[in-house]
Amino acid sequence: MKTVMITGGYGQLGVACNKILKNNFNIIVTGRDTYESGVKLDITDKNDIAKAYKDFKPDVVLNLAAMTDVDGCEKDKLAAKKINFEGVKYLCENFSGHFIQLSTDYVYDGISGPYNELDDVNPISYYGKTKLEAENWLKNNYSNLTILRANVIYSYTKHTEASFVKWVVDSLKNNKEIKVVNDQWNNPTWTESISLVIKNIIDSGLNGLYNYGDKDFMSRYDFAKLISKVFNLDETLIKPINTSNLNQIAKRPLKSGLRTEKIESSLQIVPNSVEDCLRKINNNLSK
Repeated sequence: MKTVMITGGYGQLGVACNKILKNNFNIIVTGRDTYESGVKLDITDKNDIAKAYKDFKPDVVLNLAAMTDVDGCEKDKLAAKKINFEGVKYLCENFSGHFIQLSTDYVYDGISGPYNELDDVNPISYYGKTKLEAENWLKNNYSNLTILRANVIYSYTKHTEASFVKWVVDSLKNNKEIKVVNDQWNNPTWTESISLVIKNIIDSGLNGLYNYGDKDFMSRYDFAKLISKVFNLDETLIKPINTSNLNQIAKRPLKSGLRTEKIESSLQIVPNSVEDCLRKINNNLSK
């Protein structure tokens, strides 16, 4: 049985990957901050990495660790580069197994999405630049490699405070009015959808660069309205706003999203609809 080490294992995608992968692989969950029985691992600390490799001898490293606060990356570029670029290099220094790097649609400029793997990259935020820098270094320096770009990953669990779905549901349940951008377009992706894709990548040993998102391309505002519909909450509390009105520090790609034909063909998979995924989440919460 292969040993898979997950970095950033306590984020929303790490939790889902552990759930999906643990029946087929020996899973080592690591994180800078740990919960329950996890392994403490800071990917910017070479000694931490060396100890983890010595102790667990992973066959696969699934790197989900990242500084994903887009405005935070703009404010603290040194930290962003240390985690999103240098940390990736450190993980690869004494490892020769299958390295799976989670990347992002923020490597694109968001002018003419959704994008496929051959479209030009042109990040407009420092976060996107660090993730692209890591991609480029990996492609030039590591062979047994899969880069998987994702966008608007969501779930609803106790460790998913950053999830858009959790924010919308919790706000509307508390009768709190929320403002949601109506000019940012993506194909939102459930953590369990992409976890199953990652399982297929590990099973098949698939290498290369791939984009993955669930089936439906929509604005964040329409996504929020769909959430309210599925969870039977008050849609009138959701108010549209333009991204420019938020005065955010970092620029966001507006018309983004990811095309999935390449990975569909390679793995013989069909992306899920967003509504189906939301209904499964709601059903699980109701149990």
